[in-house]
Amino acid sequence: MIRKFAAGSAFLALGILLFAASAYAGEVAQGKCLSYSKGGTLVIEEYDTNFTPEMKYGHPTSIESSFDVSNAKIGIIPEEGDILRIAYSVVDSNKKATKVMNVSKQDLRKK
Repeated sequence: MIRKFAAGSAFLALGILLFAASAYAGEVAQGKCLSYSKGGTLVIEEYDTNFTPEMKYGHPTSIESSFDVSNAKIGIIPEEGDILRIAYSVVDSNKKATKVMNVSKQDLRKK
């Protein structure tokens, strides 16, 4: 009886672990804000992940990306020139932002 309970618990735990591991993870982009229209569209110049002491947010890639921020949670309001980190998902080839974080005004490295 105890073995059946232990085996059942192990299978249940394994099932929960596999289900959680298969959860959808969104995309993330980071870059300099080029334009922002409140409740509408956000355009950034994407940065790479090659961090150096001189370029602590990465190097510019010259790739401009546009995001729909109409339903996004926005922390500190972005302004042109701010470094932003955007969590988004692609829906019908449109990038829909779920969260916009202003990294340059809320420097997470200082915490």
